[in-house]
Amino acid sequence: MKMIVVDDEEDVQLLFKQKFRKEIKSGQVEFYFALSAQAALEYLQNKGSKEISLILSDINMPGMNGLELLKIIKQNFTDVKVFMMTAYSDIQNQQTAIEYEADDYMTKPVDFEALKAKIFV
Repeated sequence: MKMIVVDDEEDVQLLFKQKFRKEIKSGQVEFYFALSAQAALEYLQNKGSKEISLILSDINMPGMNGLELLKIIKQNFTDVKVFMMTAYSDIQNQQTAIEYEADDYMTKPVDFEALKAKIFV
């Protein structure tokens, strides 16, 4: 399973690599990390969305935010699941994410055991 993690904070990459260490080593999961929503869109457009199963996106990022990214993905890459992540428990963002058809919504810090349970159903 190939996933894109979209977050403007670089330390998130190390965290995901640590938490999914066994799954990465066994080949169960492969990550691409994008530091912006624009970089994630470019990856989908250039590499094709067929190989990506899931996008985990932060909401609050400079430039295009995660909700704008979600809307574009759901309009143009309908087979890709999108989980939204945010450090802020904001009911407005949650409602917008639901309106834009997010497949899941979670607050940071991410509960990685719960996330794995959702991914490897």
